Amino acid sequence: MGMNAEELQAYLVAEFPQAFGAGRPHRVVRVDAAGVGVTLAASEEHLRPGDTVSGPSMMGLADIAAYAVILAAIGPVPLAVTTNFSINFLRKPQPGLLVADARLMKLGRRLAVCEVGLRAPHEGDAPFRVTGGEELCAHAVTTYSIPA
Repeated sequence: MGMNAEELQAYLVAEFPQAFGAGRPHRVVRVDAAGVGVTLAASEEHLRPGDTVSGPSMMGLADIAAYAVILAAIGPVPLAVTTNFSINFLRKPQPGLLVADARLMKLGRRLAVCEVGLRAPHEGDAPFRVTGGEELCAHAVTTYSIPA
């Protein structure tokens, strides 16, 4: 019923080629019992003045990660849509890799609530997972509507 990392990446490449696939900035890096990890290779197009990753780019990554964690749990449901989105920007990430770690807080028949932590890993950091002791760049909570 759900999707593993390879299935999820393939689905997102097919449905969202503007964000996923060869030469595109997003990639699913993990699907496991704790949630989903999605990365953004933040380049020039994702920056704001001051050479930090822009708020809209971080919001997009968080929303994509929330969608991905829902699909990983319930399978390909293309019409699941964001109904609420709240984000707190905590630190200014520099250009480069940005990691979103998404987990389901609640999965119901019609609504899913997700929590997403974003961080810019330091060189040598592994795995792609926010563990609570690391400094977050942003924290988001989203609600998605799941079609019948």
